[in-house]
This record gives sequence, C-alpha cells and structure tokens, in this order.
Amino acid sequence: MIAAIKPAGSNTRGLLAYLYGPGRQDEHLDPHIVAGFAMLGMPDPGRDESATLTELARYLDEPVRLRNSEFGRKVTDHVWHCPVRAAPEDRYLSDVEWGEIAQRVVEAAGITPPGDDLACRWIAVRHADDHIHILATTVREDGRRPKLHDSGIRVGDACREIEKDYGLRQLKKGDRTAGRRPTQREMHKAERKGWEQTSRQWLEDSVRAAIPYARDAEELLAYLEAQGVAVKSRRGPSGDLLGYAIGRPDDLNKAGEQIFHPGGKIAPDLSLPKLKARLESASPEEHPTARRARPDTPWQQAVDALDTLHADLAPTDGDGGTELQAAQAHIAALGELLEATAQTAPTTLSAELRASAREFTRAQRSKIRAEDRVAHAMRSAARDIVHTATGPDGSALAALLAALVWATVIAKRWHEAMGHAQQTEAAAQAQRHLQAAADKAATPVLADLKARSPREERRRVLAHDVRAAVPGHADRILADDAWPALATLLADAEALGHKPHQLIKEAAAQRELDTARQPARVLIARIQHTGRNAAPNRVAEAARRRTTVAWSRAGATQPPIQPSTRAVAPDRGKSPHR
Repeated sequence: MIAAIKPAGSNTRGLLAYLYGPGRQDEHLDPHIVAGFAMLGMPDPGRDESATLTELARYLDEPVRLRNSEFGRKVTDHVWHCPVRAAPEDRYLSDVEWGEIAQRVVEAAGITPPGDDLACRWIAVRHADDHIHILATTVREDGRRPKLHDSGIRVGDACREIEKDYGLRQLKKGDRTAGRRPTQREMHKAERKGWEQTSRQWLEDSVRAAIPYARDAEELLAYLEAQGVAVKSRRGPSGDLLGYAIGRPDDLNKAGEQIFHPGGKIAPDLSLPKLKARLESASPEEHPTARRARPDTPWQQAVDALDTLHADLAPTDGDGGTELQAAQAHIAALGELLEATAQTAPTTLSAELRASAREFTRAQRSKIRAEDRVAHAMRSAARDIVHTATGPDGSALAALLAALVWATVIAKRWHEAMGHAQQTEAAAQAQRHLQAAADKAATPVLADLKARSPREERRRVLAHDVRAAVPGHADRILADDAWPALATLLADAEALGHKPHQLIKEAAAQRELDTARQPARVLIARIQHTGRNAAPNRVAEAARRRTTVAWSRAGATQPPIQPSTRAVAPDRGKSPHR
C-alpha cells in the first residue's frame, strides 16, 4: 500500500472538483466519502443530490477562514492531499475498510492525533476500487497548525502495519534514501510524448551512464552536454562549480522553456557534493604507456578488483564506523562497474545487464556515508572498461559476469545483515537479471570446452583432484552437466604448469559452493581467471634469485642473463601433485 503526500495546495474547491469529477487519466466511478472528521452533518455531493462541492469546501475550510479573519497573515498552503493506493494484486477492500485505513493514515500523519477533538477537518473520497484520496485543511479547530514534520515517514510506517493487519501485499520499509517516485504529471507527459521513461528517470540513467567516463564533475557535465543533455551550471565568482541542473531534450514547460532538474532531485546520490566525492576518489590517471604495458585486459582487472569484495563486505558489529563506510563505498563502486559492463557488452546481453544496473542503483545508497577513496580499484576498472575500444572475448566476459553475480550476492547479504530491506530487495532483483546474462554468456564458452573434453581415463584422474580439493562438494560438481567442461579447463591449466587440486581449492575459497546452483560452472568461471597464465617455474625463479644475490654481493655492475621461467608442462599421464 502506497500513500503519497502531495505538495500543499491552496484551493480546496478545486481539488474537490477533481475528486468528484470524471477523472483526467482513469475514469472516476461513484465518488463518495468513506470517512471524515465528523460524518454526521457533513455534505457529500456523491450521496446527496442537494449537496454541492462549494458547500463541502466551505465546510472543510471553516477553521481556515476563522484564523485568517483573526490574524493579519493569511494561511494559503492549507490543503493537504494524500492518495492511498492498494497493490494491483491486493483483495477488494470495502468502504468500511477504506474508512478505517484513512483514519489510521491521518492519525499517523498528525492531521488528527488520537483523542484530539480540536484536530483538523478531513475527508476520504473513494472513486475507484483500489484507492482513496484523503483531503484535509491544515488549520485546527483552535486555530493552530498541525505538526506535520516527517509525516511521510510516519504514514509509511502506518502503511506497513496496515498491510499486515489487512493481509495486503507487504512492501519494504524505507530509510529515506530512495529516489522520488514519478508524479502522475510526469508519467502522463511521458505517455503523451511516447517516451518509455519519465524525464527524471531518463536523466538518472544518463548521469549514471556518464559517471565511468569522467574524472571530475566538470568532465561529467561536459560529457552529458556532448550526449545532448541540456546542462545548466551554477558557479561562484571564482568560476568554481557550485551546483548543476540538467534537462531532457524536448522537455519544455508551457512557455516553451527547457525544464531543468537539479541533480539531487533526480536521485539522492547524484547531488554535486556526492558526485564530486565519488569521481575525485579514483586513483590518478595512468600514463597510456603504463596502461598498455599491463598484460591483463580491463575485464580481467575488474575480476581482480572484485576478488576482495567478500572481505570488504564482511559483516561487522559496528554502528557506522570506517568498516561500514568502506563497505558502502564498495557497493556504490560495484554499481558503476555494472553500468560500465552493460555499456560494453554484446547487444545480446545488454538488455539484461542494463536492467541489472538499473535495479542495483537502489542498493548503491543507504544511510551510511560512503568513504569513496577505498573503492578506487573498482572504479578504475569501470573506467578502463568504457575507455577500451575493443570488446571482451567470450571467456573474459563470462568470467566477469560470474564474478559480478557473486558480488551482488555478497552485497545483498551485507544489506540484509544491516537491516536494509529495500537495498536487499534491489540487489536480489539485480542478481536475477545478471544471472540470466551470465548464463547466456557462458553457453558458448561451455560448449567449446565440452567439445574438447579429455578422455575418460584423464577425467577420472581429474575427478580424484576434485575429491581431494573439495570433498564436501565433489559429488555435486561431478554430477553437474558442466563437469566435462571443467575437466577440459583443468587439463588446460595443468598444461600451463598449474596443479588442478590447488586451482580448485583457490576457486572454492573465493566463492563458497554451498549456495551455488551449478558448482562446476562456478569453478569454471574462477579457474578461467586464475589459471589463464602459465604458472611460474619455482625452481627457475629460486635459481634466478640466488644468482642475482650472489652477483650483487660480488659487486657486479651487470646482472647475468636470467634463466628462463617458462613453465614446463607436466606429464599428462599423471597428476602433478602425486
């Protein structure tokens, strides 16, 4: 059940005309009063043909007129309006039930505290099966104004209790960090113009898509402007950026002027101070030569950045200390990495990935302030991904998506441990979309590995490695239809000098297997990442270190030619650790 308190108005008669009228979007059927401050003697134009809207408005406005006649300063913001709507799947509620619900809402809001005979006048009008409109005039019978501060929070808490008491769909309790819901006016405008999203939703997506490209707020605004977004900045005398607002192309007011939305009104974490903290927390930009010198691709570097997330988001008993702030920063950076991945993924995966990134935006913010500097590795990975001209190969993308699935699971568990109900649900929704994309990305990779599966006797040897490494999960791994593909990957890694049982142990340590739907697939994604390079030849490396030390002690000015560290493939007939 959703109760949406509207901005204060000044025209009681005008609002009544809408409530009792035919309706602008949905048809109003049988409008009538189901509850009010004093049902006896109250005119109801929906039930009494002789009653008029003007008469009802004067009845509700009586305390307002009395106050305005006694005081020099008139009250003009006295109309309190709150639609209360049930979920589409909720059962039909009778007039009596809607009346009881309306009473609980106005009591929670402070319009009419329980037992207060001098409270505000109010009515609840029903003109549809699934919702009512509560109208109140916010001047009490004694001429004082009601205390409505934080009324939205109290009304939201009351709705959660109403849902339980009436057996309705139960929504998650809010924490005042959610974005604003689209207004009816915004939704109707989007429908008229044929837009799939309202302007604020479209602008939020545009800003989040631009964040990985920018190193500071100035770059972000320049990027948005280059993408066709209307940008208006507010600057101080020194030219420093003090604020910004953006607008969607062709979103004009009645005078034909561009409509702008401040960043903080688009989403709480898109205000200028919060954007500055995020963007300027990334590590300094590397020289292009240094970038090219790194052997790993940006997608592999992103997996490396995700490898420590389970430690960064470990549950803590703290109440807002640095550990919580660091965890919140990593979750926010995870959202940026999801966005960057969605932008660069193949079109066959982009819809699910974009849906995942959009759902995860709610999990990116909570009441805990993020210490953004600690998450620079993940943000740098996101930036590298969007600045790479070529896309990822299939195995690298599959490994990254698998790592992102696990990362959203970790984020969901952290929010759940912290009691963040809405963020937990958002992370769960993001995980579902992400899992669908990961499954699709893994399909051709698994097919290729299965086509090269080792012979049966070789698979038996590798199966022994699995049982030795993870005895508690071996049966599920070997029964997984991806086991032949895992066997191929282990054989390939063994040819590069790795020990299969060690790779399996390391992979299982990175991602617990108890909750894995397909444990063999999980191991494949991890081993694709950790076993992609040749294992170091430890004997040759030790010899190199001894020789270097010896020459250093002898005072040599030139080091000797280093022995090769190329891995030597073990005998394919037996496991290298036996």
